[in-house]
Amino acid sequence: MTSKDKTPAPTQTTPKPKTRRSTANPIEAAAREFIGDKVLKIPEKSKEDKIARLSAAQHLKLQEIEENAIAEFGGDLSLLESALGMLRVGHHFGWKVLYIIHSKRTIRTYEEILGIKIRDIFPETGPSSYRSHGWSFAQAFSNFWKVAGGDIKIQDRNKVGT
Repeated sequence: MTSKDKTPAPTQTTPKPKTRRSTANPIEAAAREFIGDKVLKIPEKSKEDKIARLSAAQHLKLQEIEENAIAEFGGDLSLLESALGMLRVGHHFGWKVLYIIHSKRTIRTYEEILGIKIRDIFPETGPSSYRSHGWSFAQAFSNFWKVAGGDIKIQDRNKVGT
């Protein structure tokens, strides 16, 4: 109770600790148990080591792709925005990471918007691909396309470390 109005003081409740949700996929569960902490230990690297260094020609090509997509696009603006985001991070993470975080259908949609094929524009992996949780786990499996296609589910595949 407070001294002024004799009403009970609000009770303090401690928040429940967040529990990690269980993995329903037995393959992923086994992978997490076998390699989990080893895979997600992201090495410390400088900002310069995380960023792709593009040539002047590559910068001009990206600018041309972006300008053409903006000028020619008609439809849901959030799709254009997402496609342009993929265009900007592709060199840093590589096309394999993009296939892990997006469905094949989404990749095709963005490629149509941008007028490109990501495998022709971006490297397989980029200087920041090691930071992708999905890519880190995908490397533990022998078939990349099963992971990229969703046959092998990876929890937190869209997350990236610092």
